[in-house]
Amino acid sequence: MRIFCNLLLLGVFLTVSQAQAQNAVLRGFVRDAADGQPLQGVNVVLTDDGGALLGRSADRDGLYAISGIPPGRYYLAASFIGYDTHRDTLDLAADDLITYNIELSVSEGLLEELVVETEREGAGVAGLTGGLQSITPRDIALIPSPDISGDLASYLAALPGVVASGDQGGQLFIRGGEPTQNQVLLDGMTVFQPFHLIGFYSAFPSSILNVTDVYAGGFGPRYGGRISSVIDISTRNGNKRRMAGEFSAAPFISAGLLEGPIVEGRVSALVSGRFSVIDQGAARILDRPLPYDFNDQFFKLHADLSDNSQASISGLRSFDRGIIGVLNESEADSTKNQVTWTSQAIGARYVLLPTRIPVQAELLLSVSTIENTFGLSEDPSRSANSQEINLSTNVTHYNRSADISWGLHFRFSELDSHLGGSFQNVAQDTEYVSEAGGYVLLDLKGVEGLSFQPGVRFSSFPSKGRNFIEPRVRMTYNRGIHQVSLAGGMYHQEIVGLTDRRDAGDVFTAWTTSPFGEVPRAIHGLAGYQIRPASWARFVVEGFVKTMDNLSIAEWSSFPRFTTRLQPADGNVLGLDGRIEVTAGPFYGFVNYGYAKVRYQAKQTEIQYWFGSSEYEFSPPHDRRHQLNAVGSLTLAKFILNIRWQYGSGLPFSQALGFDEFVLLSGPTDVFGEHGDTRVLYTYPYGGRLPSYHRLDVSLERSFEISGNTAVSVLASATNAYDRSNLFYIDLFTLEKLDQLPFIPAVGLKFEF
Repeated sequence: MRIFCNLLLLGVFLTVSQAQAQNAVLRGFVRDAADGQPLQGVNVVLTDDGGALLGRSADRDGLYAISGIPPGRYYLAASFIGYDTHRDTLDLAADDLITYNIELSVSEGLLEELVVETEREGAGVAGLTGGLQSITPRDIALIPSPDISGDLASYLAALPGVVASGDQGGQLFIRGGEPTQNQVLLDGMTVFQPFHLIGFYSAFPSSILNVTDVYAGGFGPRYGGRISSVIDISTRNGNKRRMAGEFSAAPFISAGLLEGPIVEGRVSALVSGRFSVIDQGAARILDRPLPYDFNDQFFKLHADLSDNSQASISGLRSFDRGIIGVLNESEADSTKNQVTWTSQAIGARYVLLPTRIPVQAELLLSVSTIENTFGLSEDPSRSANSQEINLSTNVTHYNRSADISWGLHFRFSELDSHLGGSFQNVAQDTEYVSEAGGYVLLDLKGVEGLSFQPGVRFSSFPSKGRNFIEPRVRMTYNRGIHQVSLAGGMYHQEIVGLTDRRDAGDVFTAWTTSPFGEVPRAIHGLAGYQIRPASWARFVVEGFVKTMDNLSIAEWSSFPRFTTRLQPADGNVLGLDGRIEVTAGPFYGFVNYGYAKVRYQAKQTEIQYWFGSSEYEFSPPHDRRHQLNAVGSLTLAKFILNIRWQYGSGLPFSQALGFDEFVLLSGPTDVFGEHGDTRVLYTYPYGGRLPSYHRLDVSLERSFEISGNTAVSVLASATNAYDRSNLFYIDLFTLEKLDQLPFIPAVGLKFEF
């Protein structure tokens, strides 16, 4: 590791030395002329009289930066599919540092051939690059859903390697990791438990999204604090030119959004809100209890402070309340098993292009909270509250052959839990955790088609006396129609989420420090190959491995109780993703397949008495070996038909051998008169498999333009179109079962202006 860090510092020194010999630098922001939105992926190219090319693509802020430009006259072209190309002539002198902002207008005629067309990394379902998948609202619109507005959760569930707990529960497992091991960021803010109890929905409606980067593994040193994956969400800015909005209604949820300028062309606001209407909609359609209530609200204030700086303030609130695994009306009316959580985050972001230095600087400040309760609302049996304050800065130095990024972060967490004995060997008190650290990242581009990104992250926990050094690396090599990608690194998670996975209906989560003192650690390795044999087809395959140490899982016990202890465990994940993407005129479709094998090694003390060894290896309840998704979208005569079929092999569960009566001998006991408590006798933990899961979803949408920017859209959808009975939950005491949601016909309406 010391050698790795020394080589990295040497690379930084050599790159900085090279930067001092650079000439002119051109940078700026690219925006949509109609509403002021940043345009990611725009190609900004400089051409000299000799035909030499220099260029960059704009990032999610619309920022581009071209450095190392020799003095002279250049012809600038900014091009993007669907927009008119912007052209200009620039005369650049030595040591010039020019800020040149660009606005593109939507093309009304045929698109001309682009000078350079480089897709952003990870774009498209088959654009998977080193575990990175980029998602836009246009991608989300391809997935059939009972909601006409679309939601990020529906697209994530269509990706291989992403295992959902079901239509109910709001839990996503990414490539073998737990939901609490996923880092979710919204405009740089940490968001706890953002997925709603109904699996179609998250706190992120499509209408507020700009770009979402999902790192299923192998993420770079800018990210830290989680050991499985990163979901980095960038929201769009409000319209800076005119007032706009939309309102929608569907059987599960009703939503509204308003946006517009506060100072035209410079400052905008966006406000969004959604509220579940299950009692009045879906529950009546299905004629079965669906005791769920959820809502989410979002706002964003964005300002272009000057030609070279911008700032934003974002806020999110998400609320869920419900009972998982309801089998009858009496249980639906009871609140003794009710879980409730409220997640909130607010943050500020400032982006600056200094006038004298060729860098981009970003400053982030945020506060995130989560409140969890389980049981009666007035007297919950369990509760857990967490608060996290984050301050971080990120700086990128742009150079012709390499970019240097570095950053610092400071984090303070307050963790409070009252678990009612649920985890008997976990301290129930208030903990304070402080963290400070930083990272360095090189993006080397000296070889044509090669992007090599070594980096290292440093983290220190003064309150716990711990320090970590985590090397990371990502690499992409493009040659013609071929692409090869590699990624890997080391990751630690000081703050963990505790959940009892023995019961699929228990989604209560308590955030705390690692119970056994040892911090969970993971090592990732990924390798992928991508090919585009034709302009209309693309194929990618990626293999991955994760090793995880110092995990905490629920202990197994033969005692008839709902409380438990925690036991240490290690884990290993081995898997493969394959994806095919096709675009042919009005048709778009993809098929993906995922294989993953997740194994845990439990280290409970009693294991040697039960199984004859000091450890026991098993498949955890989210070990879904095989997944298959097929999605098709066809646009004809203003109708949009979307179809999705999904398949998942059975999940593990603990089988019951039978029942007996258990008498706890706490003193003199009449064993002939004492009936005792009913106890389930299990076989090996998670030794059985539930039936496989498959489902067909279909939607048909038609938009009607009323005038100008005003339109009405109508959606008809069918979820689980052939009414497959997919098992979700088994009550091992009564042997009653609960299925996933049955066939759900739905009609949605949306009004836009």
